[in-house]
Amino acid sequence: MSSLVPASSSSSNSAAAIEDQRSKAGFRFVEAVFPGVDISVELKEIMVSSESEFQKVQAIRTAFGKSLVTDGKTQSTQMDEYVYHESLVHPSLIKNAMDKNGNGPKSVFIGGGGELATAREVLRHLSVERLVMVDLDEHVLNVCKQYLPEWGGESVVKDPRLELIIGDAYAYLTEECQETFDVIIMDISDPIEAGPGIMLYTQEFYLFVKSLLNPHGVFVTQAGIADGVAQPEGYEPGSDEDFSSFAAIFNTLGTVFDCTIPYSVNIPSFGCDWGFVMAFDTSPACNSSSSIDKDQQKPHPSSASAVMAAIEKHVNVNVAQLDDMIEKCIIANNNKNTTTTTTITPTEQEIKTNKCAGGDVLRYYDGLSHRRMFALPKPLRDNMKKDGRIMTKENPVFMY
Repeated sequence: MSSLVPASSSSSNSAAAIEDQRSKAGFRFVEAVFPGVDISVELKEIMVSSESEFQKVQAIRTAFGKSLVTDGKTQSTQMDEYVYHESLVHPSLIKNAMDKNGNGPKSVFIGGGGELATAREVLRHLSVERLVMVDLDEHVLNVCKQYLPEWGGESVVKDPRLELIIGDAYAYLTEECQETFDVIIMDISDPIEAGPGIMLYTQEFYLFVKSLLNPHGVFVTQAGIADGVAQPEGYEPGSDEDFSSFAAIFNTLGTVFDCTIPYSVNIPSFGCDWGFVMAFDTSPACNSSSSIDKDQQKPHPSSASAVMAAIEKHVNVNVAQLDDMIEKCIIANNNKNTTTTTTITPTEQEIKTNKCAGGDVLRYYDGLSHRRMFALPKPLRDNMKKDGRIMTKENPVFMY
């Protein structure tokens, strides 16, 4: 049996309910992930909103904590930046060390990396003697140092091993660079139309930069969305509707290097899995800037068995062996439960006592995580097989 409620009481309850809902609304930060799909999070604070010569730069606070946003795209957040940066840096540096019997990389180059977190991770490696970082936008660096010091900030900039150059990474490497490196890392903007980073994803650039690698050298780049499960209706891998660049970057590097290995991690603040591609040669003598023929053949093709063996060795590395190498290569005065780095360069006492090494420093990357990162899901692997695109100056591929 129903009961009647006085009109005045009903009206009062409705008004209270509406006000309650309004109080929950707040402001939202909304970002397009891919066509038809957005990620929306509570916007708690706009710490700074500014514009540089190249892009709009914001430091905001959301449900993901402090966040760096450029041109409306999330670059990294306090909650998960360490996942992205550890995944970008450590697999390549550890591989270089393992290929040289534990003698880690001495010289490293970073293209981009304005948050300074990529440099932070590189400088954790005890073997690194010289790090050159070239970033186009000084304003991003200043915003990050002021508002996001947890990413590394002044402690990274003041590390004597770092040479920080404000400039175009493409022009620096192709026109100015007079040295070679053990590892080259590209932490650059996505290849979007009218974006500043598109030339850094081309076959011509990869061919040239290969000549700047030392024997056993490794190249690695961020490669965009690597989510092969949920795809928009009408999507066909490699078609004009394909908004991703992961497979195209993998394909392009495959025309230059003997071995190209794609891998991915889940970045919650990006709303998807994110891809990276590592590239290297099976023979230390393969580094060359010679041209590639019309059939897209590698300048120094190695045997299929040698290539497969090299890939298998890295992808299915022994977990205990990798963890042991991490312990030997990485040392820093840093607590594993925070992203704050107080001292990048280890003291002699820290080295002698092996305090704060390897697994005590890294928050994401270890042997088991490595195996997961390099095990791409079947739908993604299937989509990559269907995508034959090669990125060149004349035929770039743009990401959504």
